[in-house]
Amino acid sequence: MRLIDLEAYDPITIQCHDNPDADSIGAGFGLYTYFKSKGKEVNLIYSGKNRIHKANLRLMVEKLEIPITYIKHAKQPVEGLLITVDCQYGAGNVTQLQADKVAVIDHHQVEIQNLELQEIRSTLGSCSTLVWSMMKEADYPVEEDSILGTALYYGLYSDTNQFAEISNPLDRDLRDSITYDTNLIRLFRNSNLTLKELELAGVALIRYIYNSDHHYAIIKAQPCDPNILGIISDFLIQVDEVFTCIVYNEINDGYKLSVRSCVKEVNASELAAYVTEKIGSGGGHIEKAGGFISKKLYEEYYPTLHSEAYFSEKMNEYFDSTQIIYADEYEVDITDMGKYINKKIPVGFVKAEEVLAIGTPITIRTLDGDVDMTVEPDLYIMIGVKGEVYPIRKDKFEQSYQVLDAPYDMQAFALNSEYAPTIKNRLDGSVQSLTNHAATCMPIEKTSIYAKPIDCMVKVFSTGDTDKYMVGKEGDYLAVRCDDMHDIYIVEQDVFGIAYERYEDK
Repeated sequence: MRLIDLEAYDPITIQCHDNPDADSIGAGFGLYTYFKSKGKEVNLIYSGKNRIHKANLRLMVEKLEIPITYIKHAKQPVEGLLITVDCQYGAGNVTQLQADKVAVIDHHQVEIQNLELQEIRSTLGSCSTLVWSMMKEADYPVEEDSILGTALYYGLYSDTNQFAEISNPLDRDLRDSITYDTNLIRLFRNSNLTLKELELAGVALIRYIYNSDHHYAIIKAQPCDPNILGIISDFLIQVDEVFTCIVYNEINDGYKLSVRSCVKEVNASELAAYVTEKIGSGGGHIEKAGGFISKKLYEEYYPTLHSEAYFSEKMNEYFDSTQIIYADEYEVDITDMGKYINKKIPVGFVKAEEVLAIGTPITIRTLDGDVDMTVEPDLYIMIGVKGEVYPIRKDKFEQSYQVLDAPYDMQAFALNSEYAPTIKNRLDGSVQSLTNHAATCMPIEKTSIYAKPIDCMVKVFSTGDTDKYMVGKEGDYLAVRCDDMHDIYIVEQDVFGIAYERYEDK
């Protein structure tokens, strides 16, 4: 669904979820601004038991002059179109108003099925990001409006624990490109914690669950602003015996959680995704991450399990069922592994010095995260079969690949083209699409590997990077090069069948 698809309606009512937070207000204000610019009659509203009362939210509404109205009892049906933002019509966290035509714009897991008009992207860190992206797609000049930019920026800031839980590149794009008022953001940020919430954080810290076998801690906090969860988890991870932790609380429509890790064997972003799999969404950084679990989905999958038991079971399952491989010291048993060779399939490449001057510090942004490097004469940037990006040196490239005449087409050559990688000049902040500079190449020779599907989670620390691991899930493949038994890596299941074929001796 696009914003242009909704322009046929007039009037338009935009409804935030009950007890709205900064993200719901910011996203709602974005939609209000867009449809006002199209000459529509627009109302921005919220309902529920409580009016907006937190100091930071009251300041946000006041300073940005956001025309949001509280409606306690809606006696008449909504005329025209009703858009629920940062929530889904009929879900438990939003008062259901009577309306003939409804649209949903949200970033949580899908809870309500069969709505004709909906745009739900559960991989995003905030609904503000989704609205910003939709406005950009509609050619609305968001960057020219610092008031709107401040609302959207603060929405993302608040919903991702001060950006600690960002994982999607679109969230990073909003953060890096939006125009906002730094003084107002500072004011909102420093009005976020009440004395009551300070007390709540203190009480939560003495009510922890600790597992000495795996050195993790779990805390269930009382209802509070999601950022308070981050404050508690930041404090908890500083305890000497705690290597990983989850702090969570129950909200109207589910559970918000904050995840921390201080050991290289646990990536907080990956752990957040693990504990929310199928029932929510999670992500962030290596050390800090967060997530959300839908109450509706939780009750469908775990109808008799209380939340503390669920998190304890998931954490034990995570540690007990994970194999960790340090490639430089691991001896691979190939007796049960098949022999395969890679297929000659086209991939993309970019000569870095043809994009920016030698010596320029750059950031490559992809779905998997940001990669920092510096432009050097022999630096090539590869775009792999999944759309992943990685560096390679000129001599190795020329030994391994042949250049093709065909232009590079990410839609055709990459399994995941949801986000085209970008290259940012860190000196001046300019950003370009990496694929606009990409050419096509193909492997010269076929590489022989041993491989087998795995039946549990496997983490591999490669010989080239002993600080970060590749992770494989059940059904993915553990692979090792035949000519280097310590070159061990993971190949995802959907990639393996495309990239490799069984080796047949002639």
